[in-house]
Parts: sequence; structure tokens; C-alpha cells
Amino acid sequence: MKVGFVNIFGKPNAGKSTLLNALMEEKLAIVSPKVQTTRHRIKGILTENEYQIVFSDTPGIIEPKYKLHEKMMDAVKNSLEDADVALLIVDVNEDLQECDAIFSALKLKVPAIVVINKIDRASQEKIKEAVDFFSGKSYCKRSVTISATSGINKKKFINAVLEFLPEGEPFFDGEDISDLQTRFFVAELVREKIFELFGDEIPYQATVVVNEFKEKNTLTKIAADIIVQRESQKAIILGEGGKMIKRLGTESRKSIENFLQQKIFLELFVKVRDKWRDNDTWLKEYGYH
Repeated sequence: MKVGFVNIFGKPNAGKSTLLNALMEEKLAIVSPKVQTTRHRIKGILTENEYQIVFSDTPGIIEPKYKLHEKMMDAVKNSLEDADVALLIVDVNEDLQECDAIFSALKLKVPAIVVINKIDRASQEKIKEAVDFFSGKSYCKRSVTISATSGINKKKFINAVLEFLPEGEPFFDGEDISDLQTRFFVAELVREKIFELFGDEIPYQATVVVNEFKEKNTLTKIAADIIVQRESQKAIILGEGGKMIKRLGTESRKSIENFLQQKIFLELFVKVRDKWRDNDTWLKEYGYH
């Protein structure tokens, strides 16, 4: 069978997470209109009789400003090292020269497919311009055009990837869809709601840590800490009379129950850790290795 690691790279908000979810037909990566939503490398394992493809969503490529950013870019570097095929995703309406500079800087040693995304928001002329532009680049072995939000032709897309994958033995059990623990996805779903409910500053200065995950017959009990940098941010998340933390809890619970397909009891706590994004000890404790 064909097997391999197919890793997705691109600028923030190009559609990497949406593409992973569409290919897996499962919500593994949280999605937000805000940039830098993805902080970890998230693997999705797609297994069929004739292939096993391990897709990886990676953080958007940025210039690091603090240690959390450095950890995010380390995830990108690690993904470069084990890739058999690279998917270079680009928003068709972005600056193509800028995207080319980022892709060229990756110094890829494996075949790359340029995925031109968001074609539902562009003219035919703009799409053709992007296809022609990337087709002339040395790293581009093939280009495909998609709209990850409107749905993709999965079979056609997979066939394009399989062309470049080696044959071998599967890396994972056929039932696995990711190598990450359930509590990771639970924390991410809470973090997604923080992106949805709060302004520009808080989502970037907050993280979520699941401290308790107890499965019982009728109910799963989950307790999680929301880590922020300042007391003023804690006050905003709590809201007047606890209104916002209650709303956050309700919306997170619905999302987690949908993911787990079972009832849960969710408790959320807010803690302040000054400058946690630049503290190696806290970053490690919060799962940013």
C-alpha cells in the first residue's frame, strides 16, 4: 500500500486547518477567521485498503516574537524533516510573490503540491494567474485548485497526493485517526470558543489546559484551566457576574459533546500567569514542547 507523511504548510489563515478537516471528514483542527489559531502540529491519519496518509496541519509560518512563536515554528521545522510530500497552501487572493518567498525559504527536499485555496472568492483570471505563477516554480510538482470551505473533490485530491507517496507498511492502526490524546482536542475546542467570543488580544494571550478527564457510565467529567497573562484579561473572561465564563462553558460543552458523542460535565477555571508565552517552564507544562 502507499504510505507516508503529507504535511501542510502556509501563511496564517491560508486554510490549512480547514483542509485537514475536509480531508479527514472530521474536526481535528480548530478553525477561526483570526490568524495564528493553530499552535501545534496536528496529525490526521487517513487509512483505506490501498493507502495510509498521515496528514499534518502546522502553525502558519510567521516571524517569531516570543518563545511561544518559537515553539510553533519548531513544529513547522519538525514537519519539514519527516515529510514525504509537502502541501503548500496559498490563499488565491494573497500576495503570490510573498507566498513564493516563504515556500522557497522552506528549502524543500520532497515533492510539493501547491494548493490554491479560496477559489470561490476569486475570478477565473485570478485563479489562472496563480496556477501559472506557481507552475513555473522549481518546488512545485503539481498545482491543484480548491475551496476548502465549500467542499473539495476528495478522491481527486487524494489521487494527486498518492502519485508522490512511496509504498510501505502502515505506521498506525487502521482505527486511529490521530496520535493525539482526547484531552488535547478538548482543550483546543475550548480555545476555539475563546477565539469566537473574545476580542483580538485575549485569544492570543490565552491557552487551555485540561487537568481532569474522568469517564463515567453516564457522564464524562472535565476540568480545565484557562491561562491568561493579566488580571484584566481574567476579568474579561469571567465577565460581569460570571456571565462570560458561563457562556464560554455552555458553548464549549456543546462543542465537546458533539466531538465526543457523549454527555459531559465541564468546569472552567481562569488563572493568571504573567508572561507565560515567554516562560519555558510554563510552555512545557502547557504542552508546547
